[in-house]
Amino acid sequence: MTTTTTATPAPSSPSLRWRLVKRLVAFQTIMLSLIVVILVIGVWGGARLVDAYEDSALDVLRDAVIRDADDRLTLSKTADLTQLRKDAPDLWFIIRDKQGRHLAEGTPPAAYAPFVANIGEIQQIRLGEDRPGIDKPDAVLKWVDSAAGRVQILTSTQGHMSWQRLFWGVSLSSATVTGPLILLMGLVTLVVTPMVVRRALATLGAAANQAERIDIGQRGVRLPLAGVPAEILPLVKAVNDALLRLDTGYERHQRFLADAAHELRTPIAILTTRLASLPPGPEKARLLEDANRLAILTGQLLDFQRLDQHTRPAATIDLAALAERVIVDLAPLAFAAGYEMDFKTDKGPILVTADQTSLERALTNLIQNAIDHGGRRGTISVNVDRSGRIEINDEGDGIPHAEAERIFEPFHRLRQDGRGAGLGLNLVREIVRLHSGRIIATNNPSGGACFEIELPLAQKVSAS
Repeated sequence: MTTTTTATPAPSSPSLRWRLVKRLVAFQTIMLSLIVVILVIGVWGGARLVDAYEDSALDVLRDAVIRDADDRLTLSKTADLTQLRKDAPDLWFIIRDKQGRHLAEGTPPAAYAPFVANIGEIQQIRLGEDRPGIDKPDAVLKWVDSAAGRVQILTSTQGHMSWQRLFWGVSLSSATVTGPLILLMGLVTLVVTPMVVRRALATLGAAANQAERIDIGQRGVRLPLAGVPAEILPLVKAVNDALLRLDTGYERHQRFLADAAHELRTPIAILTTRLASLPPGPEKARLLEDANRLAILTGQLLDFQRLDQHTRPAATIDLAALAERVIVDLAPLAFAAGYEMDFKTDKGPILVTADQTSLERALTNLIQNAIDHGGRRGTISVNVDRSGRIEINDEGDGIPHAEAERIFEPFHRLRQDGRGAGLGLNLVREIVRLHSGRIIATNNPSGGACFEIELPLAQKVSAS
């Protein structure tokens, strides 16, 4: 019977690109709208200046007045002056410098005769501006700077402001207002854009944080799809599919190891029984060692499968009694290999919270390691003290300093011709970690290897 699973469709996700574009465009639109409004107001005001500007003729005359070879005031034939004379055939003006030299053209209105007679005594005046409905005066008198020096000009207000002068005037006035605004917009954009991007990518950050928490021991974990941008969604889904395949392959691998280990236990037990019936001798001892090593390897595979369940230790056991049982079981093997055994412990029970089977396996692996690498000489000593520390020493060649950490890696062996598979010490470390303890490998004063396990003592429960 086959079971068909239907994948749940992922929720519709917003586009990262359009999310960023819409938010930034909305912000820029508001800012640019303010600039456009200011420019429209400026141009509208400038257009009114074309007709209301009172210094049109005065500006043209100021730009045209020069001095001739005799230092007399004269006018150059500029395009603006030519256009002004076409627009105002009755143009009149009086130009005077500080030395009293005059340049005049046209006939001033008779009403302004008193001002004309006293032009040198007046600094600035506007004539005819008090009539109702008039946007500008009939004439103006001002001192201005020109190519001929500082001169005083009295002229009518005929003519219009040129569009070139309007452009530069509006540009200058607008720049004084819009320049700071544009600068402010740029600075605000620099601040707002990272905030917009950060908010848009917030869900992606959550997926990244979830990915960082994925561990080999936490199967079934998937990255969240909710809120992930559409551009990133295929990548997140691909990662989740890869995690699913890894979980499936890992579970299949674990099942294979567990099934293989269970299948091997029976033939190994039969082999050990048959070897025990052989006559005593060196070959029998070595064959028993090999059979025991096979049994240990099989147990290690099962222990790895058990550790993969991450079952927390819950039983309170006597560490000294546990170590004594393991030594009694392995003593015949150690004696047959040429070792002596020494066991020391503090008086009284040394209680720890542990999984008894796993901890027995750890001690068995360490003593078996001492038997395999102790040089088949001297004493293998096991010490248990009241602080929860177990120490296993041999009198072999010891451990090179550079290998003190690497020996706990899976399948790592100090000598390639060694008999072990390189799993024992790695299993010991994982068991110790499961019990919230630590293990270190050093050399004892005699030069042999020394393994120290430190386990937290069981918490004493006070009687109520």
